[in-house]
Amino acid sequence: MIQNLQQIKKAKSGDVDAFAALYSEIYLDLYRFALYSLRSPADAEDAVSETVIDAFTSIQKLRSEESFKAWIFKILSAKCKRRMRFIQPLLDEFSETIPDENSSENLAELIDVRNYFFQLKDEERLIISMHIFAGYTSQEIAKILHLNPNTVRSKESRALKKLSVQLSDHK
Repeated sequence: MIQNLQQIKKAKSGDVDAFAALYSEIYLDLYRFALYSLRSPADAEDAVSETVIDAFTSIQKLRSEESFKAWIFKILSAKCKRRMRFIQPLLDEFSETIPDENSSENLAELIDVRNYFFQLKDEERLIISMHIFAGYTSQEIAKILHLNPNTVRSKESRALKKLSVQLSDHK
């Protein structure tokens, strides 16, 4: 988690190096979120790039330094949502692996989880990604996606149940 509020203040005042340091701290989380949402490494990279450009050009509008991570993820989630409306379904599996710290003994299970995750509807993937990778609450997700918080919770619950059933059936 980004703790350096001084760095954020510097970035707000136009310090490019401070913004670059903040970006380097959060890049992997942004990329993972976009990749799991969009299912395409190229689209994920584009969405993150667009997000960073927008964030850099408008960081002075950030009201609270403490909300930097939520703010940049809100920008990214809007970019991903917009892209999901326009991109056609891509390959069911993609060749690029998501950087992960897990050992190789868990690789088969990770591949299964990823494959089942990609079988979920776009909105279900987006809700789960926003919750897991960006740390949004159901209230925050509801506000971003213009849904009722109860709807977000039930969609997330149903999606997680689908994943759980698929994984247990697979074993």
